[in-house]
Amino acid sequence: MATGKDKELIRKLVLLNAIAYDGKAHFQSVLGKLLTEKPSLKTRVREIAPIVAEIVEVINRLSLEEQEREVKEKWSEALVKKRVKAEKRLPPLPNVEKYEQVVTRFSPNPDCVLHLGSARAIILCYEYAKMYNGLFYLRFEDTDPRLKRTHLLFYDLIREDLEWLGCKWDAEFIQSDRIPIYYEHAEELIADGNAYVCTCKPSDFREMILAKHACPCRDLPANEQVSRWKKMLDGTYGEGEAVVRIKTNINHPNPAIREWPALRIIDPKRHPHPRVGCEYRVWPLYNFACGIDDHLLGVTHIIRGKEHLTNQKRQEFMYRYFGWEYPEAIHYGRLKITGATLSKSKIVQGMREGVFTGWDDPRLATFIALRKRGIMPEAIRRLIIDVGPKPVDVVLSWENLYAHNRKIIDPLANRYFFVHDPRKIVVKNVPQAVTAKIPLHPDDPEKGFRQFQVNPEKKEASFWISSDDMNILKKKKIVRLMGLFNVQTEDVAKGVVEAVYHSDSHEEARKLEAPLIHWIPTHTGIDCAVVMPDATITRGIAEDGCRELETDNIVQFERFGFVKVATTKSNGLKAYYAHR
Repeated sequence: MATGKDKELIRKLVLLNAIAYDGKAHFQSVLGKLLTEKPSLKTRVREIAPIVAEIVEVINRLSLEEQEREVKEKWSEALVKKRVKAEKRLPPLPNVEKYEQVVTRFSPNPDCVLHLGSARAIILCYEYAKMYNGLFYLRFEDTDPRLKRTHLLFYDLIREDLEWLGCKWDAEFIQSDRIPIYYEHAEELIADGNAYVCTCKPSDFREMILAKHACPCRDLPANEQVSRWKKMLDGTYGEGEAVVRIKTNINHPNPAIREWPALRIIDPKRHPHPRVGCEYRVWPLYNFACGIDDHLLGVTHIIRGKEHLTNQKRQEFMYRYFGWEYPEAIHYGRLKITGATLSKSKIVQGMREGVFTGWDDPRLATFIALRKRGIMPEAIRRLIIDVGPKPVDVVLSWENLYAHNRKIIDPLANRYFFVHDPRKIVVKNVPQAVTAKIPLHPDDPEKGFRQFQVNPEKKEASFWISSDDMNILKKKKIVRLMGLFNVQTEDVAKGVVEAVYHSDSHEEARKLEAPLIHWIPTHTGIDCAVVMPDATITRGIAEDGCRELETDNIVQFERFGFVKVATTKSNGLKAYYAHR
């Protein structure tokens, strides 16, 4: 018999597991943890398992508050350790003590929907702001109506993606609303001799700057520079005829930093902006608008990819001219996911050419597509926090994300049978009618059961099985119909399997090493189409219990994988495949 100490340990592990999963402990997780902590119990697992199941059932009836209260009273150190561990998953930010409040920002260009490649910037910036009780800003960088054309649709879709990720922003800024602010700072730089209006042909300027020679526009007097600036604004100069440049070191070893462009002219009639129309013709480039905003909005920590290291060096020249201190900058390495398209230009091109059916096409790694497939935002969060802000490049696979998602949805998803590309099996000599009660979830008896009634006619019963299982059904092969009984095959003809009833016992199936296959009685079921990650459609029959499913339910089709329900109708079901 289990000792009092054993039962106390089990109760502690059940409570901690329940708290970790929003108040619902999971039998298998607890049992595994128990046997890890006390290996001596492995020889008594048949005696211990029912006790664990009983305590899980009792604890799961308590509210989350009651569970936390008991742990706090009896094992407060375990609760503290658990929380501290979660808080320490990200390394600390540098020089936090210098600032009254940490401020981070995510700055997308609304020229496409967000995808998995954006997750690192979003989640790191949000989590660090939350870690230090700081502020997290959303800033739309939409100042290129010519090359990176923005669309009103994307502003809202980006907001929806951040809300879905659970990364609620404290304030929102849109750069196309801030053009007068950029003009004001450009005029100050020009008047002070720290910027100039260049009218050189781009090819000529490139030759001069590569040779470390200043262009003739650089040293023109301030009044001439101001006059040229006004001509940029009033339309005297056309698109491509003039650009404002920030003065840097002509001899800087990196040519990309020398005399970088800050503002340029874009013809408003040919390239109107979706929000402000033709109101402006002079638009700031990335480094100018971003650099100005990071200071004015009080951003303390810039967290972005290491491809921006050169941009930091550019902006530092401007910061010195204004007498500003550059924020703390954390540059992480590139994140690649094998098999995922993380290029916005390729996604947009695929949409234009009709390659993809929409922004939620399952072949894409957009947040809209991942959401439709049943990937949980918490899985993406855990993936990004695991990777962290490392400066080295990281290559992941889809399975890295799926592993996190599986841990989240496996304890929650009900189980059902889905027979892909069905084939018929006829079983003879079935001795009597059978009612099969199969758990909706193997680790959570409180979820209840699915019930199948098998009524043989003249001792024969027929079922649908998956064509995938035809390769294991050889003559005289014994297999177990999951949760029902064992059968022995007699003949495997094209499309139809003839078999004979063998035995009831699951233990007998184990002893014979009989494979388990899933099934659906032929007179039951609902047509089901599953959209796969490659956009192909897998068709088959789902069990009758799936008629009760609702849109957005995530379930596991046993021996097939997790799916998210898209549409439900009386005559059919459509779902999107998540992963195994």
